[in-house]
Amino acid sequence: MQVLSIAGSDPSSGAGIQGDIKTFTALGVHGLSVITALTSQNTSKFFDVAAVSPQMIRSQLRSILSDFQVDAIKVGMVYSKKAIMAVHSELKRIKIPVILDPIFESTTGGILLQRDSFSYFKKLLLPIAYIITPNVLEAEKLAHMKIRSLGDFKKAAIMIQKMGARCVLIKGGHLQGDKVTDVLLEDKIFYTFSHNRIGFTGHGGGCTFSAALCVNVAKGQRLRDAVKSAQEFTLQSMKKAVKVGRGISIVGQGRIDLIENDLSHAIARFAAIEGVYQHIPECQTNFVYSGTNPKSIVDILGLEGRIVKTGKSVAVVGNLKYGASKHVASAVLEIARKFPI
Repeated sequence: MQVLSIAGSDPSSGAGIQGDIKTFTALGVHGLSVITALTSQNTSKFFDVAAVSPQMIRSQLRSILSDFQVDAIKVGMVYSKKAIMAVHSELKRIKIPVILDPIFESTTGGILLQRDSFSYFKKLLLPIAYIITPNVLEAEKLAHMKIRSLGDFKKAAIMIQKMGARCVLIKGGHLQGDKVTDVLLEDKIFYTFSHNRIGFTGHGGGCTFSAALCVNVAKGQRLRDAVKSAQEFTLQSMKKAVKVGRGISIVGQGRIDLIENDLSHAIARFAAIEGVYQHIPECQTNFVYSGTNPKSIVDILGLEGRIVKTGKSVAVVGNLKYGASKHVASAVLEIARKFPI
């Protein structure tokens, strides 16, 4: 499985292309990259930025898209209107889901989208986005309104969706309070995701989330499950943040669970088989997997939900979790007992 990040280079490796590649690797997929700008920054200060030429951006995109089967694309920092036009020209006709992460400013104070490029960002990139993932400040800029309440979240999401993005996720971390609430607008339905606020003042949280969401979408997860899983991965990465420089901390993406990685890939490949919906029974389908000689159901990984038939396709409902399956896991457990390795 391959996913692509189109973004700027961050030499501190906290965010940008380098941060995305770390997340892709941690989640067990092959990360591809197209660089739109070079930044000079560290954990304390933003120094400089230089644009990559639109010709080079188009050349990078063509080289990747002509060679690799890309399962999802994340678009982050684009910096200039020429870069935006170059990205749009290469992506406007593709069928690959695009996760658009609006990057306007860096944590260390740098301007990452030129002022004269904002209208181009809205006009050209939002209409090609499967989902856009602004934080509250970015959503306020896009929707031209203040966001203070759940009603404001929903109103802003609708306004941003009308600009062309199919789905909108507004992240509430910049608001005050013990709880953080994110709001997803998927087509015309709202979903909310809340968690306790953690003490994190660092670099790379937003990029980690959108990169993890890109991976989950590539794996075929239902969007609200993909958001929840990306949120959980990001929270764990924030909790593992490390202070490697003299300034703010950098998120620490954890190692992957190889069993989860293998099962996730298997489910994605199964769901992509042409006509597979014809073989899904009325009780739907689940996959489970474990290491050698599992002792109980909690040693066996499975879907919390099912692989379900939706018309002439299938959808993966729920996240992978140990102990989630009882019926199918019991069969695996019994086989393992009779035929131990």
